[in-house]
Amino acid sequence: MQPSPASGEIGLLLRVLDESYDKKAWHGPNLKGSIRRLSAQEVAWRPGPRRHSIVEHVVHCAYWKYAVRRRLRGDKRGSFALKGSNWFAIPSPLSESSWSEFVALLEAEHRGLRAEVAAFPVQRLYDLPEGGKVPFASQLYGVALHDVYHAGQIQLLKRLQGESV
Repeated sequence: MQPSPASGEIGLLLRVLDESYDKKAWHGPNLKGSIRRLSAQEVAWRPGPRRHSIVEHVVHCAYWKYAVRRRLRGDKRGSFALKGSNWFAIPSPLSESSWSEFVALLEAEHRGLRAEVAAFPVQRLYDLPEGGKVPFASQLYGVALHDVYHAGQIQLLKRLQGESV
C-alpha cells in the first residue's frame, strides 16, 4: 500500500508507529502481537535475579510512549499513571486483572501518542523540545524502534521460559 502524497512525513511516522505496535509488519511480531494470549504467570516470569520480566517490558514501553507524547505537548513530568520512571516495580504475585490493566495502559499510551502525532505540526518535527537535544522526529522514530526492540526481547523471554519448564 502506497502512502498518499498528502500524508507526508506525519503519515510515515504514523505507519512506523503502527507497524511497530499493532499492525502487520514484515519483521515479525510487533509489540502488541508479542504479548497476545499471555497469562499473568507467564509475563511475571523472570529469567534470573535482577532480570526484567515481560510485564516490566510492557510497562517500560508504555512509559516511553508517554514520555515522548509529553515532550511533543510540552507537558511537565509526573503525569504517568504509575509513580517513577523507566522501569517500574510490579506487584508480586501478578494477578490476571493487574496484567490486563498493564496491557490497557500500554494501549492507552499508544493511542494517546498516535493522536498527538496525527495533530503535530509537520514544520516542528525537526525542532528540539524545550531543554532537549533530540528532535521530535528522531524521538518518534526512536519510540517505534524501541517497541520493536522490546517485542524481540519479549519473544526471547517467551522462548527462554518455555525451555526452563
